[in-house]
Amino acid sequence: MTDEFRPVEMLAERLRARIASEGPLPVSAFMMEALFDPMAGFYATKDPLGAHNDFITAPEISQMFGELIGLWAVECWGQMGSPDPVQLIELGPGTGRMMSDVARVLRAAPGLVEAAEATLVEASPALKMVQGRTLAGAPVPVCWAPRLEAIRPGPTLLLANEFLDCLPIRQAVKTDGVWRERCVAMHPDEAGRFAFVLGTALAQADLDLIDPSLRDLPDGTLVELRPADAPLIAALAERLHAHPGYALFIDYGSDTAEPGDTLQAIARHEKVDPLEAPGAADLTAWVNFEAVAQEGLKAGLQVFGVMGQGAFLKGLGLDVRAGLLAQGQDEAGRARITRQAARLCDPDEMGELFKVIAFASPDLPPPPGLGRYAPASEAA
Repeated sequence: MTDEFRPVEMLAERLRARIASEGPLPVSAFMMEALFDPMAGFYATKDPLGAHNDFITAPEISQMFGELIGLWAVECWGQMGSPDPVQLIELGPGTGRMMSDVARVLRAAPGLVEAAEATLVEASPALKMVQGRTLAGAPVPVCWAPRLEAIRPGPTLLLANEFLDCLPIRQAVKTDGVWRERCVAMHPDEAGRFAFVLGTALAQADLDLIDPSLRDLPDGTLVELRPADAPLIAALAERLHAHPGYALFIDYGSDTAEPGDTLQAIARHEKVDPLEAPGAADLTAWVNFEAVAQEGLKAGLQVFGVMGQGAFLKGLGLDVRAGLLAQGQDEAGRARITRQAARLCDPDEMGELFKVIAFASPDLPPPPGLGRYAPASEAA
């Protein structure tokens, strides 16, 4: 029996033992174990990206995505004064496909390939191996770091696609006028299964994390807290205050704080129960871009966006690039490129759900394609 005990089942057993010892686990703790457990966590053990795996990201859909992000980086480097060296950083680089496409485009700026030092911040040993193969022929040197703070300081171009949505979240539910932590415990009636329960009341410091517009909503309201956003932006701000730099984040989420449960699990391109088999599915949650922007402002950074991915890519020249790629293609090839562009940009595909936000050092000009941040809540 032991030989047949799969790693995900072992992870479930460890979670059951932890719950028995510590009591119900906050959603954030459950997410951390399910995603990053070194023996059986989702990111620690498998390559989840691609058409035949668990989900597909924009860089896997088309080379156009990474190429346009590369052109964005090229322009930003020039606006920084073309520093040499420059740290080219990617958070959560997936298969390495986006960095491969970005690095290829760096040749458009004389001297940038020689100046760039690429560092990938990746937690998954399995994905590091995939990234190493993808970037084996990259025109820039590539290395890895466990976290942003471990990368040596210097002028910075930071890129992150679908990174923020993977940061563990907390959830709270208002009950009898009190906000209580949503936790994971054992199901009372179904042996071995996990279930959501309500834990203790939030401390005042945690209550302060709830957006003011949501605090007075009625009983039964669920809100999500993103405690990992602030330290990430603080680490970014430390870099961008010490040396010039830009950072670009692309992810799915909302312009403003909204109530509701956005925690989801994806396995083989299908939504599944987030508690069903920890370690077997990706767990993500919507990004609150207004909260991320406010963290940047509090840290003294310039903030640009928030803009839909479709409008951003079109502004960078997606239609022109698609036309160039279509030249010389047969009818099937042209149709494929058209489908790829539509998937990246159409409002009913990724164009509006996925959004773009950028940060810059205090004295730098605006990055290409993005205006200065104005809160959507104020515009309304």
